[in-house]
Amino acid sequence: MRKIILAAMFLASAIAGASAADGTLVLYTSQPNTDAQQTVDAFMAKYPAVKVEWVRDGTPKILAKLRAEIEAGQPQADVLLIADVVTMEGLKKEGRLLAYPEADVSGIEADLYDKDKTYFSTKLITTGIVYNTKAPFVPASWEDLTRPEAKGLVAMPSPLTSGAAMIHTVTLTGNLPEGWDYYNALAKNGAQASGGNGDVLKAVSGGDKLFGMIVDYMPIRERAKGAPVEFVFPREGVSAVTEPVAILSTAKNADAAKAFVDFLLSKDGQQAAAKMGYIPARADIALPTGYPDRSSIKVLRYDAAAALANDAANKEKFGAVMSQ
Repeated sequence: MRKIILAAMFLASAIAGASAADGTLVLYTSQPNTDAQQTVDAFMAKYPAVKVEWVRDGTPKILAKLRAEIEAGQPQADVLLIADVVTMEGLKKEGRLLAYPEADVSGIEADLYDKDKTYFSTKLITTGIVYNTKAPFVPASWEDLTRPEAKGLVAMPSPLTSGAAMIHTVTLTGNLPEGWDYYNALAKNGAQASGGNGDVLKAVSGGDKLFGMIVDYMPIRERAKGAPVEFVFPREGVSAVTEPVAILSTAKNADAAKAFVDFLLSKDGQQAAAKMGYIPARADIALPTGYPDRSSIKVLRYDAAAALANDAANKEKFGAVMSQ
């Protein structure tokens, strides 16, 4: 009888929580426009009492907008869905994020969400190697990009302009035995770092370069459309940005924001991410078409707090290494 009463109380609480999610939710996101619209549509289908108003831009511009609003004493966003955990770590340190200890993180590894539950990874966007099908060899390792046959043929996004590229650089230098010497070898082999991931894809698919470092979904999508590119998850492992979601401490509609977090972490939300072509954060959701089995993808460790503290030094180091 006691179990029945407790179950009824839990159900009533869940229903009450769901019904509390209504009104307008303001989302600031760095998702591509099409993905953002799909995310919002899927959420509103689950929570029809909530109307989502969203603003989309790159993470640096989203952050600049948010900081200007905070400075003016009028932050507008309830919830953030942006590219990387480093930015979230900075906001957490400033006390800008609201802890959500009740968030259901079933199926998500502990290192994919903040230990204080102020932000939660929603997917894995890994960086590996793209190569043109006319390349002289099929790369299998990060070391392959330093081979003589790849001299002058490697493109990569610049960590000075791309947050994902900086995370990738910090991850590789922190995990590969060579550390920064790996980037020394790349520089000596004529690797070029400029622009973002889209520039790398354009260069490699067009044949100007034959190899590149790039986020997974871009070449996988383009390959499906017939582009002459293939994507490799190197054997040493890959870096990952995780598109975390967080509720702002100044949120005007915290209930709807919590519902949004709940949805993104739920099976429905994670399946929606997979349908868009991303690796879901939850281990119990199948990967999209075009990806290998999850067990074959090794994600290298990354310390977001340390990366935040050393950001300026890492950028200076990268600039010095690649300009030699």
